[in-house]
Amino acid sequence: MSLFSGVGVAMVTPVNEQGIIYSEVDKILAHVTNGGVNAIIALGTTGEAATLTENQKEDFVRYIRAHTNLPLIVGTGSNNTEIATKNCINAHKWGADGCLVVTPFYNKCTQNGAISHYRYVSERTKLPIIVYNVPTRTGFNLLPETMEKIMKLNNVVGIKEASGNMAQIEQCLRLNIPVWCGDDALTVPCVCMGGQGVISVAANVTPCLMGQMTDLARYGKTADASAIQLKLLPLIDALFCEVNPIPVRAALEFMGISVGQPRLPLTELSEQNKEKLYNVMKELNLI
Repeated sequence: MSLFSGVGVAMVTPVNEQGIIYSEVDKILAHVTNGGVNAIIALGTTGEAATLTENQKEDFVRYIRAHTNLPLIVGTGSNNTEIATKNCINAHKWGADGCLVVTPFYNKCTQNGAISHYRYVSERTKLPIIVYNVPTRTGFNLLPETMEKIMKLNNVVGIKEASGNMAQIEQCLRLNIPVWCGDDALTVPCVCMGGQGVISVAANVTPCLMGQMTDLARYGKTADASAIQLKLLPLIDALFCEVNPIPVRAALEFMGISVGQPRLPLTELSEQNKEKLYNVMKELNLI
């Protein structure tokens, strides 16, 4: 059971003081769909789910479900196992095709605790689960040998690997664990070695190039895929010059999609980094 192959866009949530800006949601959906992405990932890190109310989350997911036929994967993780379970159940009610469940954060856990966490969640939801490992955010690194055990649980279909450690990604692949790359800059090596694809921040900005690059890598055209990866590196670097999703929100504003300011504690992109990002996007003819 695989939710998707290729590019899943880690979608920005357009939001202002009044709530979600659905006119701009339409623009993003049209942009990424026309650009050829293979799945929509809502309410993840890039979507600033932590700052949305439960009603906003429900309305947002239901709206996306009503406006796209692409696989819809919803971020449902929590450092409270009961809440993560409830989030998965709700995502199912709202029309999601799968869940992205980040490892517990702040209170963290042991490797055995992670297995227990995912066992509890997976036994109580019918949706496919992508485990999400992002140690820079959570302070916890899910080891490949632990993930091998988690893969035996009900409904678990693979991992979004955002450790930034290519050797760890390789170890997951060696253990026959389906991997979606969680770092745009590592997409080509991950996919060329057998990864399912990428869950991408950059696809908000350039879905076409991310899609072309990933398809080339999937079909063994390594040199052509690598050329696009290297071409995109300055953009990827600029999109992570400050905490995600601060830069990607600024990038969408440059493109005429008014996603609003990040919600506190995130702040707007600094003027120096705005200039850097703008110049990179200009060089790539994105604006």
